[in-house]
Amino acid sequence: MLQSLVNTLFGCAHARTTFPMTPARRSNSVAVQNAAHLGTYVVCLDCGREFAYDWQTMRVGPQVVARVAAAPVVAVPPGVQQAQPMFR
Repeated sequence: MLQSLVNTLFGCAHARTTFPMTPARRSNSVAVQNAAHLGTYVVCLDCGREFAYDWQTMRVGPQVVARVAAAPVVAVPPGVQQAQPMFR
């Protein structure tokens, strides 16, 4: 509680980060497909934000803004009944 108040007032210093990670290109998992455009990156352990990482200079770069792809819209033809939800 106190930590979130301090982060709100002063922001996160991003002092604690993960080891630099580079997603594998050969995997079919959704997480890797979403992160494939990132290249090498680190994650702040306090606030969860992702930052680019440069192996040449060994420095944390700018924040990476994840692009979330929307699911395709599927039109239901007239006369086809949609499945009812299990719970209401």
